[in-house]
Amino acid sequence: MKSPCATLLLVLGLLGGCSEDWGSDQHGRPIAARQLEGRWLLINYWAEWCGPCRTEIPQLNELARSHPDIVVLGVNFDGLQGEALVKAAQALGIEFRVLADDPAERLGLPRSAGLPATYLVDADGRMRERLMGEQTAAGLGARLAQLKTGK
Repeated sequence: MKSPCATLLLVLGLLGGCSEDWGSDQHGRPIAARQLEGRWLLINYWAEWCGPCRTEIPQLNELARSHPDIVVLGVNFDGLQGEALVKAAQALGIEFRVLADDPAERLGLPRSAGLPATYLVDADGRMRERLMGEQTAAGLGARLAQLKTGK
């Protein structure tokens, strides 16, 4: 029989490792918190009607391919769900995961009035920077490298 202290430590260890999951992606696949914890996140808000978003998406796809240490996540600004979200993401050629649930409250991200809006979130879950307007893969990669090294 386990001691009460050992049982308590086991329960606390299990609870300490459990965070609320992030819902699902555009394909209905669950996004477990453990997939994102301790990783740098780039969260991009986009909409079908946003011209700069359309030209930025290929850059974000490139960043996701060339920087596997960064998790690129999209969020539809208009709150599309289900099949509408799938179709919109496909129409823009999005290759990275799109969150069905907006993480703004979870991460303390301020709502942006303009698009595209990109948030850089460090491995501790703190927003480090908000970038407004169209970004490039090279520019984002360089900025993330600066933030990671503290320069």
